[in-house]
Amino acid sequence: MERIPVTHAGSLIRPQQEGNNVRRHSRLGLAGFTAIAAALAVAGCSSGSSSPSSTTTPTTAAAVPTAGASTGTGGAGSQSVTNYLTYTDGKSGPASSSLAPVQIGFLNQQGGASAVGPLATEGAETAVKYINAQLGGVDGHPLKLDTCFIANTDAEGTTCGDQFAADKSIEAIAEGGVAIGVQQFYTSVGSKTPVIVGVAATGTDGVQPNAVILFGDATHVLGPFGTYAKDVLHAKTAALVYPDEPGITEGAAAIEAGLKAAGVTVKAVGYDPSQTDLTSTLLAAGATTADMVIPYTESSGCVNIALSLKQLGITDAKKIVSAPLCLNGQVAAGLGGDYPIWTYAIASSLYGDPTDPGMPIYEKVTAQYEPAADAPDPWNIVAFSQILTLDRFMNEVGYANLSPSAILSKAKAFTGPVALGAPSLDCGEFPSAPAVCNDRTQFFTYQGHNKWAKSAGWTLPPS
Repeated sequence: MERIPVTHAGSLIRPQQEGNNVRRHSRLGLAGFTAIAAALAVAGCSSGSSSPSSTTTPTTAAAVPTAGASTGTGGAGSQSVTNYLTYTDGKSGPASSSLAPVQIGFLNQQGGASAVGPLATEGAETAVKYINAQLGGVDGHPLKLDTCFIANTDAEGTTCGDQFAADKSIEAIAEGGVAIGVQQFYTSVGSKTPVIVGVAATGTDGVQPNAVILFGDATHVLGPFGTYAKDVLHAKTAALVYPDEPGITEGAAAIEAGLKAAGVTVKAVGYDPSQTDLTSTLLAAGATTADMVIPYTESSGCVNIALSLKQLGITDAKKIVSAPLCLNGQVAAGLGGDYPIWTYAIASSLYGDPTDPGMPIYEKVTAQYEPAADAPDPWNIVAFSQILTLDRFMNEVGYANLSPSAILSKAKAFTGPVALGAPSLDCGEFPSAPAVCNDRTQFFTYQGHNKWAKSAGWTLPPS
């Protein structure tokens, strides 16, 4: 077990107030960039045209969040996207099968021993089916999704980049949850094809001239943990535990930096990823006395942490704050059919949030095209939005004028609101990560039995 050292880069600039949060002219540079899931060990890459959800790993039976106890206005409030036809600038009705398809690539990490967000692929596929069936495709042309998957090695990033670069019919690429092989992918695919990312799992995407990250990268959307600790929990101390493996350690460093910037004393303790009983790790981090407890892990570790917290009698859902990867069917199955009763930081809409005006249309559409247990997955939600938004860019450009440069220009100029995301975007706001368009996160407390309470609306990192 080892505590991560954190280095700070950049300087603090006098903040400018924005509602109850703080909007800065310049951000605190958070040490390291995070991968949401650990780097893995087994290789493999598959590719092909859009296909049913067989290309994904479906969840097992899970608690599906529905309308429950929530407070305040969720989602983007009055700015929420409630009409996908208007949002995409589409044409009502099906795309014409007699017209040439518009082809986009989709990159995701899945198929190995673990995965960052396997259901991102299903979210993308669902969006393509819906766009082609009801929103007129792209100017009447059907949208076609070509997929390539990274399982466990950096070399697969090169393979996928080569695959997409060789196909001159690909107009743009959407990226799901990818924590490995990202630099190799960008090197191979080149800098001309636009890459539209939902949540970037590493900092590599943020510096790419051809990338646009709609929901923010994990480093920026983890910073608000500090603001939440200070302004909502009024916490003085925090216990942070995480598996000591590549990717996760960088994310833990970002959380720790955000907490320290907010004036919270943090004790961060890493543990061997193979360890299952985590009571000693939690005790070493001071979890029994801390004002805030942060289990930061990929979905495979959520059950072990949840059981260990319960064993120690740490059950206050408001002070246990986690990333949303534990909102996963396999996790729920491992805990008797329900998610861990914690508070979750989410950079997108929350499935079933009754205060989110943008949620009913998503629930209605996904009920038509995919299993009910898969729609709540955060990666599914984000990828669905990515494809709708990319379709918007292409419709705005027009089929006759489609080109990678025209699509990229539209993407970089987009200020939101983004479907199922933040009410406004500022792409290029961060000099050190010009592709990142958002650094805000919402917080929800799970109450069990499919009920949620809004803990905080869109929250910025501390100044």
